[in-house]
Amino acid sequence: MRLLVICGPTATGKTALGAGLAHRLGTELISADSRQIYRGLDLGTGKDLQEYQKFTPPVRYHLIDIAEPESGYSLYQYQRDCYRLMDACAQAGGRTAEAMVMAGGTGMYMEAVLRHYRIANVPENPALRESLAGRSRDELEAELKRKDPDLAARSDLSSGKRIIRALEVWHAGQSQPVEFSRPPERGFSFTVFGTRMDRTALRARIDARLEERLAAGMVEEVEGLLKRGVTRERMQVLGMEYREISDYLAGDKSRDEMAASLRHEIHLLAKRQETYFRGMERRGVPITWLEPGQGVDGILELWNRGEASHG
Repeated sequence: MRLLVICGPTATGKTALGAGLAHRLGTELISADSRQIYRGLDLGTGKDLQEYQKFTPPVRYHLIDIAEPESGYSLYQYQRDCYRLMDACAQAGGRTAEAMVMAGGTGMYMEAVLRHYRIANVPENPALRESLAGRSRDELEAELKRKDPDLAARSDLSSGKRIIRALEVWHAGQSQPVEFSRPPERGFSFTVFGTRMDRTALRARIDARLEERLAAGMVEEVEGLLKRGVTRERMQVLGMEYREISDYLAGDKSRDEMAASLRHEIHLLAKRQETYFRGMERRGVPITWLEPGQGVDGILELWNRGEASHG
């Protein structure tokens, strides 16, 4: 199987490109978005399901609306579900056995799949994380090496956050065996295309899209989630839109303050995503960066002629 991947920062047209590519290839799309997995988080996460439904027949998509917002969904679960889906499509035959499309902005999801990360099925340990907060990366690394030199040798020690995760896995293993993820049954190759846009143009697009979604009922979406029992504490971890609008509905800030905070935070998100994908390149995932406006025809031409970097 060949996997054609579309990555990039928010508001750069990944969903439309991914859906168009899946339609042209006669195949299906796998979403790589850590929040679109949740039912009811629609406007705030930019699901834009109309992009799949405008084709005849509609593009079939996966790993969207598969979990309730009250529950968690881990990187381990995403990688497992993605591999199971790809194996099932390969076994079923047809066009999906030849190629599938992946599109989204959650780089960690993509990288875990493309680089076959070995992921521990261990939930977050809030008490442990609190006890380790404030320690430097060097201090955390020293503690991990003291507790488990072998685990330290196998772990990514490039940031304090990743070392804390390794310590979390070590602590879990003291009470019970830790289950790790497995690679897919069937191999696949991949080609990654990245969307990009001039920073000023992207900021303007983010601002315009935010206003459109607020006008379309994003506040009402959050209000409905709160009424059905999703707590404000849970809203804090579901993303900036749900956090900021929850604060607004609670009277902690005005609508103008909420909108201004969201604009600022989404601008920062786009910057973080750009930084992550550049880092993903350095870690061994080649990305062919698209020019603004380069569409489905241009991508397929590069892909079919073998002019894009492959993994």
